[in-house]
Amino acid sequence: MENAATLLRDVFGFDDFRPGQGEIVEAVVRDENVLAIMPTGGGKSLCFQLPALMREGVTVVISPLIALMRDQVRGLREAGVSAGALTSGNTPEESDAIWAGLEAGTLKLLYLAPERLASGGTLTMLRRIGVSLIAVDEAHCVSQWGHDFRPDYLRIGELRGALGVPLAAFTATADAETQDEIVTRLFGGEEPARFLRGFDRPNIHLAFQPKDGPRRQILDFADARRGQCGIVYCGTRAKTETLAQALREAGHEAIHYHGGMEAEDRRIVEARFAREDGLIVVATVAFGMGVDKPDIRWVAHADLPKSIEAYYQEIGRAGRDGGPAETLTLFGADDIRLRRAQIDEGLAPPERRVADHGRLNALLGLAEALACRRVTLLGYFGERTEPCGHCDLCQSPVETFDGSEAVRKALSAALRTGEWFGAGHLIDILMGNETDKVRMKGHDQLPTFGVGREFDKRGWQAVFRQMMGHDLFRPDPDRHGALRMTEAARPLLRGEESITLRRDTITRAQARRRPAIKAMVSDEDAPLLSALKAKRRALAEAASVPAYIIFSDRTLIEMAETRPQSLDEMARISGVGAKKLERYGAEFLAVITGEAHEMHPTRRKLAGRAAGDVYDRLLEVQSDLARGQCGTEKPLSCSASQLAKLASSRPSVPEELERLLGEKRAERFGAAFLDVLREAS
Repeated sequence: MENAATLLRDVFGFDDFRPGQGEIVEAVVRDENVLAIMPTGGGKSLCFQLPALMREGVTVVISPLIALMRDQVRGLREAGVSAGALTSGNTPEESDAIWAGLEAGTLKLLYLAPERLASGGTLTMLRRIGVSLIAVDEAHCVSQWGHDFRPDYLRIGELRGALGVPLAAFTATADAETQDEIVTRLFGGEEPARFLRGFDRPNIHLAFQPKDGPRRQILDFADARRGQCGIVYCGTRAKTETLAQALREAGHEAIHYHGGMEAEDRRIVEARFAREDGLIVVATVAFGMGVDKPDIRWVAHADLPKSIEAYYQEIGRAGRDGGPAETLTLFGADDIRLRRAQIDEGLAPPERRVADHGRLNALLGLAEALACRRVTLLGYFGERTEPCGHCDLCQSPVETFDGSEAVRKALSAALRTGEWFGAGHLIDILMGNETDKVRMKGHDQLPTFGVGREFDKRGWQAVFRQMMGHDLFRPDPDRHGALRMTEAARPLLRGEESITLRRDTITRAQARRRPAIKAMVSDEDAPLLSALKAKRRALAEAASVPAYIIFSDRTLIEMAETRPQSLDEMARISGVGAKKLERYGAEFLAVITGEAHEMHPTRRKLAGRAAGDVYDRLLEVQSDLARGQCGTEKPLSCSASQLAKLASSRPSVPEELERLLGEKRAERFGAAFLDVLREAS
């Protein structure tokens, strides 16, 4: 795929595909229907953007959020690609420019929101403009019972059939059930070429903590990562506001975001987060899908997510640039009760509620894991792996104990009280606390009264939380959240099975773990990285675009570490394509070297390639022979474009060279030029 490799280098600035990208691109170019499951940060967008440049016609991209579409369009335009998004947020001038590009046949990628498919005129328009491929981003949104369901995604399958063109669907979050649902709804049951590129994000550090003063835990975590960009997810709108205020009072740049805010206020938050370094957004899950900011260094959950898919999707917003990133998830018994109640009180059919409890169980199993979290997380998605060595449990193994007897005591206390009470009352019974409620109910006379004095209140709270995590107890919504035993608990109650529990060791050491960002550059390179970021910020503000649209953190880090001294060396930096080199190369090079760097535009197009070196050698030879061998003849020279053609095509015989240069120039420079070209071959 030489053409693909050339576009990859010249347009996107990458020398090689990331793992799995190349074969997906090949399949899309071959007009195959494709379903690709790739980890966040794995380069999904390139897998449809690059084929769009290799194909005739327009590639239509269905994407769920306006902010995501606008960011991708800005990034493509910065790379010199003609792309546009038809959204409700467009100005008339923006829409006119897109229509003009479509009519002229120059627009290669057209982004649409799924809601636009409900319009009868959309199909007519798409037929008229010559669509050759449909790309679906965030394809899991088609799953009717998924956490990001968008009803209008159900229309995409009809659109594919009506246009008769191939479809490529991409997502980072899809278990086997969701994948099958995507195939049914988007591909009409026809089996596409499936590419499962794994769910592992080895650059993300995984950590969970039981809640023990959750506000303090979040503040400690943020304090240890001061100045880094992060997201804190909360379970309620009110908590986003109070926690953001607490972070501001602690000296952080923090703002809140939730679905109850005015649309304009939400847009302001999204714009600030995209453009500002070091900003913390405290948000509900209304914030996130479509966040394309690559340098988010951490994600914290102040409350337990609702499923393992939601958790994976939300932590996946960190470290999209491949650099180290960290997560912290807090959880407690109240979280578990809330999530169980939301499932049981929802409108889903019974079989769906069973599946949702299973997904929550998987997340709770991850939270209460006894060994490597990455092994547990990837195991849910069907992947096997060795212990990672750098999650919180690998770094600080937990202390465990045989909890079988404690669990039997707790189950017995619940059964002997008719399963009408919550954990607090049951703990009082087990510990022998003669509260008014215990005496009033006569529970101080039960055989289980006082049989659990081996644990204090916190110890029993941990036991009950883990029992709910193992799905041995569930809150009963018909009994105001009272704990009821599940079928899974019966073998334990009868002594037929045993269970291992963990002793909670809640310390602040995890929250104050050394920030991962410090490992990204050495102390020696840190000042230069700061200067490069300042230049990026100034250019981004002048252009009114997010900073990462100019260059990603990863690109700036490579600049700081390798310190290129010429535009040729700058062109070899990952993420510096031809268009960005032309626009920004000299300015960033000046920051590194302290000098201005000029280069002829024609020569700049060859920067970083072997043809650039050949061009320079031809230019030297031309200078030596400008007045002929004796230095007395009339001055003669070749144009920059002629030299560039020679450097790129490398003719090997005098006749070819004369055709490119003309008789006079071939006579003066031909023999010397051919010597240079032969040496370069």
